[in-house]
Amino acid sequence: MRIEIWADVVCPWCYIGKRRFEKALAGFAHRDEVELLYRSFELDPFAPEVGTEPTVRVLARKFGSDEAGTKEMLSRVDGVAAAEGLEFAHLDALHARTLTAHRLLHLAAEQGRQPELLEELMAAYFTRGESVGDHDVLRRAAASAGLDAARVEQVLGSTEFRDEVMADIAQARAYGASGVPFYVVDGRFGISGAQPVETLSQALEQAWASRD
Repeated sequence: MRIEIWADVVCPWCYIGKRRFEKALAGFAHRDEVELLYRSFELDPFAPEVGTEPTVRVLARKFGSDEAGTKEMLSRVDGVAAAEGLEFAHLDALHARTLTAHRLLHLAAEQGRQPELLEELMAAYFTRGESVGDHDVLRRAAASAGLDAARVEQVLGSTEFRDEVMADIAQARAYGASGVPFYVVDGRFGISGAQPVETLSQALEQAWASRD
């Protein structure tokens, strides 16, 4: 069974959803027969390549609020994350485009290290408050995930995998996904949002039972 998950590395609900899906998959009897692939999605394709403003300031402007009100609103998301064992500290991280991070995730897929890199990138942004537009941050994440350093440098110094990222985003739109996380099982069943573990577990069972 193939499961594709569209996510952005700076999406808090994607990190929460990642943890919930991992728990659901751990309890799935056929987990060893699941092929997992993460797909690219950009929440803000117009963000600068290199961040210049803290995330909280950008979000305050987007929501038409002040920074204090935005922090209070986001603290509720932090509470949900904490229930999944995640400690968020990203509001002062610089807001940057995630295209290059996604290009590296495609490289990681080639090298069989995609889940490891996604975890490192999300941890860098959400738990350490680092900017995923910073190439040094990306290099450290890639090294921790076990990627080949020479290939990482080739990707960082080029536009390699850009077309693959854009194709992922186009496919998400074709499926009707307007946000992430978004799960597609065997190209047939779609699940939207960071659903509870129980919902994800039930979806896995139903998808398996409906296989030809």
